[in-house]
Amino acid sequence: MKKMRDTDCRHLGHKMLTEMRKRAVGCVQEGQSPEMVARALGINRTTIYDWLSLYRHGGWGALDAKKRGGRKRKLDGKALRWIFDTVTMKCPLQLKFPFALWTCKMIGQLIQKKFAVQLSRTSVNRLLAQLGLSAQRPLWRAYQKNPQAVENWLKIEFPAIKEQARRDCAEIFFGDEAGVRSDHHSGTTWGAKGLTPIVYSTGARFGFNMISAISPKGLLRFMVVEGSVGAAQFVEFLKRLLHGATKPIYLIVDGHPSHKSKMTKSFVENTNGRLKLFLLPGYSPELNPDEFVWNSLKTHALGRIPHYNKEQMKKDAINHLRSLQASPERVRAFFQAPHTIYAAAA
Repeated sequence: MKKMRDTDCRHLGHKMLTEMRKRAVGCVQEGQSPEMVARALGINRTTIYDWLSLYRHGGWGALDAKKRGGRKRKLDGKALRWIFDTVTMKCPLQLKFPFALWTCKMIGQLIQKKFAVQLSRTSVNRLLAQLGLSAQRPLWRAYQKNPQAVENWLKIEFPAIKEQARRDCAEIFFGDEAGVRSDHHSGTTWGAKGLTPIVYSTGARFGFNMISAISPKGLLRFMVVEGSVGAAQFVEFLKRLLHGATKPIYLIVDGHPSHKSKMTKSFVENTNGRLKLFLLPGYSPELNPDEFVWNSLKTHALGRIPHYNKEQMKKDAINHLRSLQASPERVRAFFQAPHTIYAAAA
């Protein structure tokens, strides 16, 4: 959409204004943000919500600029703007709901409480669609996340690490730990139509932990750990990571205590520059491409296979990770997601 500046709709003819209204509402119906459409047309953001309110109240015909008056709208432009801002900018938990995902029922309750307007689930669903919103799988974020720290990482810290690695001819790896349990399942199951199946898990569950690290070039290293992952286990993994390495290694990990322990720092210092550790911003797992290793293992391998003992599950986990090792292109694909492409190889 070509951007217009300082559009004063009062000076437009009826035909042109009607066309602009329909064009703007049509763009929102196609999924564009009302805010973005308003900026593109050079109109006040309040105006776009007024037009959306007219459309909701009377359809396309209500956008005819010649029309005046009519019945009072239950939800005017100001109300639609509040609904859009609330759904897109707030988490339900902030508004005392016990659930972290927006549902039509919860949004309907908000509308009734705020504007004394009762809408059916179908009406709420239609309203959200008219605002250009759709139901989507969310990306989970922690409240403690610091957006400024993430921005600094993406724009300053990681580019500096990448440049330093280039000067030192070092290999960059991203590392992470994960626990694997026998009661983790993914996929679907069969059941009677209309009745959601209930899955009962046994109390005799078992599991183990693993550590891995991947590079933008498609390299993967991993280690199975019995028991919890502490500083000693992490240092053992670092030793294995360095074994046979012909270049210095820059390893990027999260702020787990084992990564910042005295034992770990001492080991790194004694490598004489062969290994350097860097920490990701807190509560930002989406920045770590190694998260996809565990997603692949749990969702596409172990979660779809029944396991009756730990040894069989461990064997299947190792086989899956070895198959990833033998497919560098699959590992490189982990660096192509929207939040990890920043770390992809140049």
